[in-house]
Amino acid sequence: MKNLYVRSLIPFLCICAIARSLPAQSPASVEKPKQFIYVLHLAPRLYDDKAWTAEDNAAVDRHLANFKAAVQSGQLKAAVQSGQLILVGRTREPGDKTFGIAIFEAADEAAARKFMEADPAVAGGVMTAELHPFAVVLQRKNP
Repeated sequence: MKNLYVRSLIPFLCICAIARSLPAQSPASVEKPKQFIYVLHLAPRLYDDKAWTAEDNAAVDRHLANFKAAVQSGQLKAAVQSGQLILVGRTREPGDKTFGIAIFEAADEAAARKFMEADPAVAGGVMTAELHPFAVVLQRKNP
């Protein structure tokens, strides 16, 4: 009986020694994406609805299509694979009072800036954008 106990104990001690020598793989060691927000403002030349061109409208259509694709799939299109969209929206005020926001995740600030600058409304000059590090603190659960 004593011999069986010793034979069981030796493999156990070996396993413990090996486990202690391996580097810890804690969830904290995996880098989580960072959250960012960019605030969009309409270009002043477009405060008047009559000033909009076909190109301006097309840029906004592409802007919305990119956001819709990112929300529906949880992934961004290949052209802007720098983050995951969390939320977008805009105010319902006219002209210089209106603004929009996009809250998203990216690996770092460079990736976040790339995502923001690739936005067709920003790239097309329809909107200007300011990037800010952000943290979602509370979020309603979707049904």
